[in-house]
Amino acid sequence: MTDDYLNYPALIDTAMRGMVRDLMRRVQADGLPGEHHFYISYDTQHPGVRMSDQLRGKYPKDITIVLQHQFWDFKVEDAQFHVTLSFGGAPEKLTVPFAALTAFADPSIKFGLQFQVARAVHSTPPENATTTEVGDEGAEEEGNAEIISLDAFRKK
Repeated sequence: MTDDYLNYPALIDTAMRGMVRDLMRRVQADGLPGEHHFYISYDTQHPGVRMSDQLRGKYPKDITIVLQHQFWDFKVEDAQFHVTLSFGGAPEKLTVPFAALTAFADPSIKFGLQFQVARAVHSTPPENATTTEVGDEGAEEEGNAEIISLDAFRKK
């Protein structure tokens, strides 16, 4: 077996995070077109994640936020994004490094990405970990998105 000195999974993971960043920059400039909306899951314990202690207490491991109708102060930077969402009617300012992302989906077109590298390096989630969808009041699950996983490309 040949060693992977080039670390292709990490390169692909970095490229996918860059694609999400570029997509979010387009949304920052032009807004969300048509029926597009995003489910963004991230590790709440990742360094650089900023959120209130109260919200982190409710979601100590991970959270899924929804960017659809009600989000404000959306700003995308090279390494992170900032957004204000409503949680139980109260505004919450969030800062999320792209390295903290664990999944990204646009259910309107059944597209999704799952990020393996950052989570594996940072922490190992429990086998029965759950993700809670929050952020956009009244948002509903719209079917299963196609998730692209790097595991399909890894040697077993």
